[in-house]
Amino acid sequence: MVRGVRGTWCGTLLLAGVLVAGTSGCGPETPAEPGGPPSGTSGPAEPGTAATTTAPGTTTPTGATTAPGTTSAPAPGTPSAPGTSTADPHPAEVLVEVVVNGGLAGVSNKLVVHADGSWTSRSGTEEPRTGRQTPAEAARLRAALEDPAYARVPERPTGDPVADGFQYYVTYRHRLVVAGDGERPAALQRVFAALPEGGPPTNP
Repeated sequence: MVRGVRGTWCGTLLLAGVLVAGTSGCGPETPAEPGGPPSGTSGPAEPGTAATTTAPGTTTPTGATTAPGTTSAPAPGTPSAPGTSTADPHPAEVLVEVVVNGGLAGVSNKLVVHADGSWTSRSGTEEPRTGRQTPAEAARLRAALEDPAYARVPERPTGDPVADGFQYYVTYRHRLVVAGDGERPAALQRVFAALPEGGPPTNP
C-alpha cells in the first residue's frame, strides 16, 4: 500500500516537471526599444522622402518641391511694356509734281498733287497754299496721267524755245516730261487742264 502511494506521487512530480520545462522553453517576448514604434508597425517616413500608397505597386510621391533656381513662365497674354508705340502712317503718295522755271523774273515754283487729291503750291518766298480736289477732279487728273497717249509724249520739247518763256517739268511715276510755252501735245495739254489752278503759279 505504501509502495503504491509513493509510485503515484512520483508520477505526479514527473509530469509537473515536464510541464514546467516546456513552459520555460518559450522565452519571454522581447520588449520594444524605448521610444521606438510598437512591434509590427513601421516608423514615420522622413520628410521629403515619404510616399503614400494608392494601389498595389503604385505610389504617389509626397512633399515634392520645385528645384532651386526654377522660375515659372509668364502667363500668356501679358501686355507689352508701357511706352511702346506703333509706327506713324506714311504720308499720302505723290501723284504728280510740276515745276515751272524761267520767265523775265526767273521764277522757280512748284505744285505737288497727292493721290488723295490734296495739293500744295509754292511760289517764291510766299507761304505755301494748299487745297484738295473734288473726287471728280482727282479722277479726271488721274485719267489724263494714265492715258496711254500721255506715255507717248516726248520727254523734251520738239518746237523752238520761246525767248524768256517758261519751262515746265512734269514728273509722274519717275518719268520726267519737259514742256515749254509753245504748242503742247493734246495728251500733255489734258494733264495741265486737270491740274489744280492749271499748274504751278508763274508769278515770282
